[in-house]
Amino acid sequence: MIYAIFAPLILALFVPLLSRIKDKIHTGIFVFFIPLIIFISFASHIGRNFQPIRETVNWIPSMGINFDFYLDGLSLLFVLLISGIGALVVLYSVFYLNKSEKLGSFYVYLLMFMAAMLGVVLSDNVFVLYTFWELTSISSFLLIGYWNFKERSRYGAQKSMLITVFGGLSMLGGFILLTLVTGTTSIQGMIAQVDSILNSDYLLLILLLILLGAFTKSAQFPFHIWLPDAMEAPTPVSAYLHSATMVKAGIFLVARFSPIFATYEWFFIIVSLVGIVTMSWGAYMAVRQTDLKAILAFSTISQLGMIMAMLGFGTEAAAFAAVFHILNHATFKGSLFMVTGIIDHETGTRDIRKLGGLMTFMPMTATLALFGTFSMAGVPLPFLNGFYSKELFFGAAADLEGIDLLSQAIPYLAVLASIFTFVYSMYYFFGVFTGSNHVDKLPKKPHEAPIGMLISPIILILGVILIGIFPDMVNAPFLLHAAEAVNSGAEFASIHYWHGWDSTPFIMSLIVVAIGTLLFLTRKKWTMVYNVLPGKLSLNKAYDWLIDKVDSYSEAITNTYMTGSLKTYMALILGAMFVVTTAIMIITGGFTISFADTADLSSLEISVVIIIIIGAVATLFTKNNLAAILVVGIVGYGVSMLFAIYRAPDIALTQLVIETVSIALFLLCFYHLPKMEKRVESARTISLNLIISVGFGAMMTLIGISAHSTNWFDSISDYFLETSYKLGGGDNVVNVILVDMRGLDTLFEITVLGIAALAVFGLIKMTKNKEAK
Repeated sequence: MIYAIFAPLILALFVPLLSRIKDKIHTGIFVFFIPLIIFISFASHIGRNFQPIRETVNWIPSMGINFDFYLDGLSLLFVLLISGIGALVVLYSVFYLNKSEKLGSFYVYLLMFMAAMLGVVLSDNVFVLYTFWELTSISSFLLIGYWNFKERSRYGAQKSMLITVFGGLSMLGGFILLTLVTGTTSIQGMIAQVDSILNSDYLLLILLLILLGAFTKSAQFPFHIWLPDAMEAPTPVSAYLHSATMVKAGIFLVARFSPIFATYEWFFIIVSLVGIVTMSWGAYMAVRQTDLKAILAFSTISQLGMIMAMLGFGTEAAAFAAVFHILNHATFKGSLFMVTGIIDHETGTRDIRKLGGLMTFMPMTATLALFGTFSMAGVPLPFLNGFYSKELFFGAAADLEGIDLLSQAIPYLAVLASIFTFVYSMYYFFGVFTGSNHVDKLPKKPHEAPIGMLISPIILILGVILIGIFPDMVNAPFLLHAAEAVNSGAEFASIHYWHGWDSTPFIMSLIVVAIGTLLFLTRKKWTMVYNVLPGKLSLNKAYDWLIDKVDSYSEAITNTYMTGSLKTYMALILGAMFVVTTAIMIITGGFTISFADTADLSSLEISVVIIIIIGAVATLFTKNNLAAILVVGIVGYGVSMLFAIYRAPDIALTQLVIETVSIALFLLCFYHLPKMEKRVESARTISLNLIISVGFGAMMTLIGISAHSTNWFDSISDYFLETSYKLGGGDNVVNVILVDMRGLDTLFEITVLGIAALAVFGLIKMTKNKEAK
């Protein structure tokens, strides 16, 4: 499994080199084979006898953080979607993106995102999952802002980043609490301790934090506002991120943790309510859009809400319906995004008000759109996979048990949302491909797309049709395993098209088609309702206001301390360190003073320390630059003497060299600076400086004494004494530590000294040359 995650990252290292020959071979051709190989490799696991697979690669074993990978039915479903649709998107991008584009950057970002998504769905360790989770946010930010010369692209990228990273940090808090409660970082280990989690005092807080991560990533209400703005990305990005992968990461998270929270009442209330509200609001808002990608964006929000609601139901039927619709949505929505890209590519616009009658000019594209939109609408036809999962959704909603208001309202809200889903689906297809055309008003004369651009959506639509005709083809060998990972009670049940006229889901579908057709035909007469709801209310305006306020207040606060004064900066840094460190040490009882096991002081040591103190204090009263530097040198050379007294000649010599080089640098620099002048400062400033300096010095002294007085861990000196000769081949323990045990550290110290020496040499040469002139 690890190869699947890191193969895209390894290829990403070579993409900039491969992009140099893009005039001869499109960079996407090289990239295409990576997701294709991953898809073929993992597709071999499909079968009735599939059993979960584990792999572990050590990373930080001391903290229980390793690359623990777990492949079960749920992760297999997502891996195949990520790699399969990823391969189709790359193939589509070969014909969609012009070779003049920055193809190197595009495919590096795409491969980063692919690897991150694979890491998310395969990780069993919560902290590794979080690492990949945030990598999806970073790489999607880069993909959404790919056309960074556009203001809207930059705005959409920033918006998606802020909202999803906020959710990711919240999710991390939930993971930390889960780890503390269970004592493990393994998701499967946590699932094995359901009772401990459900009895935890932090249960509700854990649930809310994890759901924040899921809701923000999967664009659930009210966090959905980032998704429409993310449509500024190139169409291949929209087809990949916003139909099959990134937005479904939140769905995956809820599905993965469902075995833990499914029996918790608040899980049902929160997830079902947020899901059904998102479904209804997304479908309702899609009808008012005029940009084709905006219609699909709100459609995606609605469909994700539907899947989220089913996961919230917590029943076996709902779990199966959810994973089934995850697959179906990826097929028809991915194809529709590609169709939208074709329309934009061949007509020069995505504005549905300027389009119409394109079936004559683009018959193949129109056929693909017909199957995609009708499947999305859940039209009751036996060759459309969207109808089957919509029926299962209706059935799961109708079978909810309980007398509470939410359980009773969900079936009605499901029908209401589905009616608007039907309306925007018909609006998309008939608004673009039928009616009178406006060819003379289009930026480009429309024509059918090249076959290369049609291959990917054709394959996806074939998936729509084949799953619709043979739904059990993917049922027992594939979907059932995914459903079992969400709800262990899921069982095999054959999927049928016809359940009789008295079937509740079928009646609900007929209501949707009937009312949806009526609303579609009269759309222009009732769309003024949008002037009332949402009217002038807008979550986007609230987001913009919040960001504006954060910017203004941050700037005001920053201007209070960013004064350009180094003295002020040092006072703030040292003051903050003093306050925070002292407070934590007091709260945790960290100050420990013990004079046991200490050596006697000699008169020589006392004399040297007194000289160091005199040098340090004298610096404060010196009025001459050069004199101040020389007095400071007394402190450094005094410390070197202490090292020599304590029988550490190597460290003493190092200190002497550093002190000499430093003094030389200071002398050369300070010679050109103005003379030191005594400043007249207020009593308040003097008092504050005194408190900071004395407090910081006292704090460091107490920390040093506490460190010496505390024995929380065994001394490492015994290890060095025992192994210095065996591992380093030397009797001088200090030398072995510096050269062998800490060889890289010493190498960098030598490098620093070398650079400093070269700088001093350069300054001296410059000075001599000046004098010679």
